[in-house]
Amino acid sequence: MNAPRAVRIALCDDQALVLRGLSSLLADLGFAIALESPDAERLLAALPQRPVDVIVSDIRMPGLGGIGLLRTLRERGDATPVILLTTFDDPDLMLRAVEAGAQGFLLKDASPEDLRAAIQRVAGGETLLQPVSLGPVRAAWPSDDTGADALRLTERERSILRLVAGGYSNKEIGRSLHLSEGTVKNYISELLVKLDCRDRTHAVLKAITQRLL
Repeated sequence: MNAPRAVRIALCDDQALVLRGLSSLLADLGFAIALESPDAERLLAALPQRPVDVIVSDIRMPGLGGIGLLRTLRERGDATPVILLTTFDDPDLMLRAVEAGAQGFLLKDASPEDLRAAIQRVAGGETLLQPVSLGPVRAAWPSDDTGADALRLTERERSILRLVAGGYSNKEIGRSLHLSEGTVKNYISELLVKLDCRDRTHAVLKAITQRLL
C-alpha cells in the first residue's frame, strides 16, 4: 500500500531566520517544502511553475505583504489555500485576511501541533481562525444590522459557530456537543443558508458583526 503524498507547502516570510525555522519545523512534521520566498512578489512569480497545496505566509512584510499576496492570488483565479501568520493578536488583521480570501489565520506563538493541525485542516478544505475575543472583533468591523432582526440563532447553532471559529473540525464539534459528525454537517449547511454565507468563516464573522454570537 502506497504512503499518502506529503502536503506540499510554500513559505513566505521576510525574516530569514523565521523562514529557515519554519521550513525546518514543517519538514520535521512531515510536510514537503516546495517553495521558500522572502517576499510575496517572488512567491507569486514562482507558484505557476511549482504549484503547492497550502501557502503559509507572514501577514506583515515589505511590498505586497500577506494580504496583498492573497488578493493577487484570488484575482488571478488561484484558489490555493493560504494560512497567514502574525505576531499581532489583532482582530482587524483577521477580518482583513478573511475578506481577502484567507482560509487560515494563526498567531506565530501557536504550538507546532496547532500549526500542523491548521495546515492539515486547510489542505482538507476547512477554514481556521485562531480564537479571538468577540468584543474587539465587533469594534473592528462595524455591524451591518440589515435583516438582523429576522436572523435568530438557537443556542445549539451559536455553540456550533463558536467552535467553528475556534478551528474545530466537524468530528471535534460533534464530540464536544455529543452529536454525530453528520448532524454537525447538517447544522452547518443549514447555518450557511440561514446566514446567506458562502463558507464557515464568513458565517462566523457575519454572526459576530450582527450580534448573533
